[in-house]
Amino acid sequence: MSISTAPIESKIKISSVAFHTLGCKLNFSESSYISKSLEENGFKIVEFNEYADAYVINTCSVTENADNKFKYFVKQALKINPEAFIVAIGCYAQLKPKKLLSVDGVDLVLGAADKFNLLDCLKNIDHSKKSHSCNINEVNFFKESYSLNHRTRAFLKVQDGCDYKCSFCTIPLARGKSRSNTISNVIDNVKKIASQNIKEIVLTGINLGDFGKTSKKANNSNFLTLIKELDILDLDLRFRISSIEPNLLSDEIIEFVSTSKKFVHHFHIPLQSGSDTILKLMRRRYDADLYESRINKINELMPNACIGVDVIVGFPGEDDDKFLESMSFLETLDISYLHVFTYSERDNTHAITLPNIVQSNIRSKRSKLLRILSSRKKGDFYKKNLGNTHNVLFESENKNGFIEGFSSNYLRFRRKWDSSLAGSVVKSNFTEIDSEGFAT
Repeated sequence: MSISTAPIESKIKISSVAFHTLGCKLNFSESSYISKSLEENGFKIVEFNEYADAYVINTCSVTENADNKFKYFVKQALKINPEAFIVAIGCYAQLKPKKLLSVDGVDLVLGAADKFNLLDCLKNIDHSKKSHSCNINEVNFFKESYSLNHRTRAFLKVQDGCDYKCSFCTIPLARGKSRSNTISNVIDNVKKIASQNIKEIVLTGINLGDFGKTSKKANNSNFLTLIKELDILDLDLRFRISSIEPNLLSDEIIEFVSTSKKFVHHFHIPLQSGSDTILKLMRRRYDADLYESRINKINELMPNACIGVDVIVGFPGEDDDKFLESMSFLETLDISYLHVFTYSERDNTHAITLPNIVQSNIRSKRSKLLRILSSRKKGDFYKKNLGNTHNVLFESENKNGFIEGFSSNYLRFRRKWDSSLAGSVVKSNFTEIDSEGFAT
């Protein structure tokens, strides 16, 4: 929808802006893109804990705490500047614009399309238009973006939206239909990032493996084609694949990564449940057997690969037997860590109509059990890699006298601070695990 650009006198003159981003790497890449456009147009970008004329909160809708987190950061901003102009953007802003606008201190809410018009909104504040929402079905464009993390790692958005209908998920309502950048544009962005001496690029998307769809619904390319094209670039950097659906992680992709020059041996593959009954209720597009075959294929070709897993506990219908079935399945898998999510009811999803609701205290207990399992899995993965040499990309931040970084297979390394290592890939021997779980 169009936004009025007629200047109307604001209660404040906005010259400095602070951002805080909630949620996924895609949100971070978009916040970075938007803040960069503001900076290029004369706005000063400051940290969120500093004084600013305007504070922008990029929201997430994945967890039940979305509302509470948003309110918390609004209060934090107003403590610093009680007269600040507060803006909400992102997924929760698209889903619940009226709710966010009702929060004391919030001046503007921008939905999925209009968040990219923040520059015009701040330059020409119109107090008669406090909320700009849109019909999500009309969001059929792709807006490229990438974010930098202390100048060592970049998150590059290559895909957006989702055509899946998982019964627990609001993302299609917040992000719209699946669409992608073109391979040529992705390559151009990669070259821009590499020119800034970045050593690692993380490919991100809402449904990354669905790369290739455009607003015209044509599959002009696919994810395998994309990574093959990136692999042959004559650039000194490595690529990491963010979360990818198991049904879209083909054997061909796994085989290619295993022999790739640039793609690291790290996969993050959502499972959500190890019970086929629950997977059907979730409307997932695979079963436990297919998932296990993907894990086995990775371990067969890349024995030291890092494999992360998303799992949801407490979904409706998950009785004790089905939870134990899921937990037993996870215990048998040769994986490296879990991201555990406690199921939370979301408006406008099919899941809230399902019977056999799991009590919140039981959800909490199950979450703790899986977090314990995750800790054990991570410990086993680190021990398996002891004695090996790894290529570690060290970050640029001095953390209490230490410098930290990730190996290509996502082991977290730590050394005493040495500024010469910052932003460099260094061959590092993994000799022991320190008291806080770092590789040293």
